[in-house]
Amino acid sequence: MAKADLIVGIQWGDEGKGKMVDMLACNYDYVVRYQGGHNAGHTIVVNDTKYALHLIPSGILYDKCKNIIGNGVVINPQALIDEMKQFKNLKDRLFISSKAHLILPYHEGLDKLKESAKDAIGTTKKGIGPAYTDKVSREGLRIGELRDIESLCDKILNKYEDNNFKNINTKIPSRESLLQELEGYARELVPFITDTTTMLWEALDRGEKILCEGAQGSMLDVDFGTYPFVTSSNTIAAGACSGTGIAPRYLGDVIGIMKAYCTRVGNGPFPTEEIGEMGEYLREKGGEFGVTTGRARRCGWLDAMLVRYACKLNGVNKLAVMKLDVLDGLDTIKVCVGYEDDKGNKLESCLDDLGLAKPIYREFKGWDKTAGIREFEFLPKEAQEYILELEKIIGVKIEMISTSPDRLDTIIR
Repeated sequence: MAKADLIVGIQWGDEGKGKMVDMLACNYDYVVRYQGGHNAGHTIVVNDTKYALHLIPSGILYDKCKNIIGNGVVINPQALIDEMKQFKNLKDRLFISSKAHLILPYHEGLDKLKESAKDAIGTTKKGIGPAYTDKVSREGLRIGELRDIESLCDKILNKYEDNNFKNINTKIPSRESLLQELEGYARELVPFITDTTTMLWEALDRGEKILCEGAQGSMLDVDFGTYPFVTSSNTIAAGACSGTGIAPRYLGDVIGIMKAYCTRVGNGPFPTEEIGEMGEYLREKGGEFGVTTGRARRCGWLDAMLVRYACKLNGVNKLAVMKLDVLDGLDTIKVCVGYEDDKGNKLESCLDDLGLAKPIYREFKGWDKTAGIREFEFLPKEAQEYILELEKIIGVKIEMISTSPDRLDTIIR
C-alpha cells in the first residue's frame, strides 16, 4: 500500500505552505486539506498570476490532481462557492467530505461576540471556533445534510432560536428564504459531496500518491500550541489522520514548512517579535498581510527553538525554508537559539510560559541577494552558512529553499 505524504506549517501559520504544495502537487494524484476553515489562506503565484485559496486544496491548479476537502475541515458554504467560481472544470477534480461540518451565520455572530471581550484571542471572526465547538458538543450540522434541505432547514432554524438566547442578535431568516438559500447551496455543492475517506483508502490500495495539507501552523495547534491563543483544531501531523481517515501507519514523508524569519497573527506570546523599525521592514518587504483578512502580521526574527520543538512534534523529516529573499540586504540576521528569564537564567523548556521568555540570539552576517536563485551553490556564502547552521540547530535537513513567490524560484537540495 502507498503512503500519504504531509505538508505542515511549523510556526504560527503563514509560512508559505501554499507555494510548496503547489510546487509538489504535480507529483501527486490527490491533494487533501484536512483541517481548519476559510480563516486560513494560501497565496500562490504562477506565471505572475496570484491565486488566493482558502478552502480548496492547492493542487487545484493542476488538471490531473484530484482535490479533497476532508472531514476535519469546517465549511462556510457561500465562501466555498465563491472560491469555486474562479476555476473551471471542477467535476471529478474536487471532492468534499460529507462529514465536514458547516459554518453558519450564527457561528459568525458567536465569534464576533467572543472577540469583543477584553480577553480576545484575535481570531478572524469567521465562525471557525463556534463551528468546532458545535462539532465537539455533538450539536453540529454536516455538509452532507444538504442532500435533505427540508430537514436541514428545520435544524438551522432551531439553532438560530437556541443561539439568540446568548444575545448574539443574529437576524433569524424566514423558513422560505432559508430554504431558498439552502437550495442554492445544494445545487452548487451536492454534486461534489462524497465519502472521501473511502476514496482515499481505495487510492492507497491502488498505489496512488496522496499529499495532505493543513492550515495555520503547529504553534496554533489547539493542544500543543501557545494555548489559549491558538486555533480550534489540530494543525499538527496527527490532525491529518483524524481529518481524513488515513491511518498513522500510512503516513510517509512529513515536510515541515518554515519562514526564514517569523510571523504570527492575533494575540499571544511571540518572544522574537520586533515591534520597531525591523518589524516594519520585514512586514513590508515580506508582504506580511493576511490573505483572508488583510491584517498586518506581527514580525520578528526566526525562533529556532520553536521550530525544533515543532519538528519533533510532527515527526518532520524534511524542511523547506520560505522567503529567504526577504532577508536580502540586511547587515546582520538574528536567530533565537535559546531563552532566558528576566534575571538572565537560561530556560530549558518554557512553552507554557513563553510570554515570560527572553530570546538568546545568535547573529549571522547578512548577504546581498538571493532573490530568484535556483541553485544552492549560487547562493551567497553567507546565505549558505545560514541554511547549514539552521540544519545543525534544528536537527532536520533543509531540502527546499524558496527565493521568491514564483513557483520556479525554489532550490531543491
